[in-house]
Amino acid sequence: MRLQNAAIQKWVDEIQRMTTPAKVVFCDGSQGEKDQLIRECLATGELIELNQSKLPGCYLHRSAPHDVARTEHLTFVCTEEKDDAGPNNNWMAPDEARRKLAGLYKGAMKGRTMYVVPFLMGPPASRFSKVGVEITDSKYVVLNMRIMTRIGQVALEHLGDSDDFTRCLHSLGDLSPERRFICHFPEANTVWSVGSGYGGNALLGKKCLALRLASWLGKKEGWLAEHMLILALRSPEGKTHYVTGAFPSACGKTNLAMIVPPASMPGWQAWTVGDDIAWLRPGADGRLWALNPESGFFGVVPGTSCKTNPNAMEMIQKDTIYTNVALRPDGTPWWEGHDDPPPESALDWQGRPWTPKSAEKAAHANSRFTTHASQCPSISPEWEKPEGVPISAMLFGARRQRTVPLVFQSRNWQHGVFLGATLSSETTAAATGKVGVLRRDPMAMLPFCGYNMGDYWGHWLKIGQQLKSPPKIFRVNWFRTGDNGKLLWPGYGENLRVLKWVLERSDGARAGATDTPIGDVPTRSSLDLRGLDLSDAAVSQLLRVDPDEWAEAVESQETFFDSFGSHLPRAIRDEHDQLARRIGEAVSPADLRGRDSGT
Repeated sequence: MRLQNAAIQKWVDEIQRMTTPAKVVFCDGSQGEKDQLIRECLATGELIELNQSKLPGCYLHRSAPHDVARTEHLTFVCTEEKDDAGPNNNWMAPDEARRKLAGLYKGAMKGRTMYVVPFLMGPPASRFSKVGVEITDSKYVVLNMRIMTRIGQVALEHLGDSDDFTRCLHSLGDLSPERRFICHFPEANTVWSVGSGYGGNALLGKKCLALRLASWLGKKEGWLAEHMLILALRSPEGKTHYVTGAFPSACGKTNLAMIVPPASMPGWQAWTVGDDIAWLRPGADGRLWALNPESGFFGVVPGTSCKTNPNAMEMIQKDTIYTNVALRPDGTPWWEGHDDPPPESALDWQGRPWTPKSAEKAAHANSRFTTHASQCPSISPEWEKPEGVPISAMLFGARRQRTVPLVFQSRNWQHGVFLGATLSSETTAAATGKVGVLRRDPMAMLPFCGYNMGDYWGHWLKIGQQLKSPPKIFRVNWFRTGDNGKLLWPGYGENLRVLKWVLERSDGARAGATDTPIGDVPTRSSLDLRGLDLSDAAVSQLLRVDPDEWAEAVESQETFFDSFGSHLPRAIRDEHDQLARRIGEAVSPADLRGRDSGT
């Protein structure tokens, strides 16, 4: 088979000569193609069939034990000028990267099939959408790309005879960490990945195209590519609002995207537009419009249950690929945090015998599910609207035991960008072995911004200047703890109570708030707390702003911003200085009386 698009065919021929596969298959996205790939994966052991009577169309994949997560230290942004990549990225000169990886690709597909996967990020006929072509020697990658993107003819029709597509080259190589690289070439709109079969390293439409390269394209073309959920909320009065939210890992992003309104808040409805990535563009009406470019969910499994995320549990009961979970004797998967208790015996994520007395966990901490978005019970009927949806509010959330209150609002767009730029989250014991290690993650994009983050903040500020009605921006923190170390806020569906205040503030309603040095914090009476068993002391702690704690935060922000040198926008530096003045006045009002508050 040969393609009508000459640019794709020319590139495929080049890669074929370099990698020397046994054969080349052009993927069309058909059901027959999927069935054939699954049969081949079952025969080779790349997939294990799960109990088809309980979980129709579901399969288990076990990756290599040393290939289970994104490898950030082996991920590079390869710009001609190192300064363009910024201190937030690993940098490699493009010529050096091409020479190094070309040596690894030479003959890498010998004896293997080379799959050519044309794919579309975003709905057909949308001006948001982008075309990529991934070349890979992994059947697992092809099967996942079929779920996460729109592949085959739909992508080719969107592209036409243009050569404006992202060239995504992937090979498993020998899966050696010593020969593993994920290299992005923003100026050439190209990604080269070798040595890994893990999702974020191998599904090149996801973090590589939809965030790292798309953030670069967005800067050039005047839009934003963000690590954000998109949520639709309808109030009992029948008004629908759309909210985006950026959250680092382990901060409840997917759970919030699929929130179920609690019974104590009748009349509220919620729908999922997207759980991970948002592309945002200024609209002709002066509002910011957002679209989810993906067509599926690649979610973390551990901790997923009917309590934490009933919508996710329902959608992964069919046509789902599980990766690195445990396998019970009845052919069903299990993981830590599952509704079912630990099985008496199972095979762990590496296929080894496991019991509750085993020293290691049954499922890998980063085990995953891949499921098409159409299976989500809460999927919005507007999730594929070509124009996207208009955004009323933006959330920046993180995991903080102290300092950051439950929710507060920025003063304006510029201050909101500053709140996103200073986002930091505490790591969990599962990830680091030590709770409370603070990690900076501006806009939850530190691993995914494809260029200098100082310039990225400047681009955010420019986008705001184009908006007549910009979204209101808020910080949220579901994870504040009391003196006993226990969470003060119930979280999950009850987070809708915070979102209600957010929407009231975004809508211009006079929901009560207290002006503090960091922004507007809700008054106790302005939050809908009916039916919650929360003491006055707990509510006070949740909404508390301690100037002494914020003085520490200001000092660490100064060091972080200094690392961006001249690329740090003056407006962000001004916001930092104003916060420092306001905190200083709050800490020592008698000494600083009469100074400009900077508000």
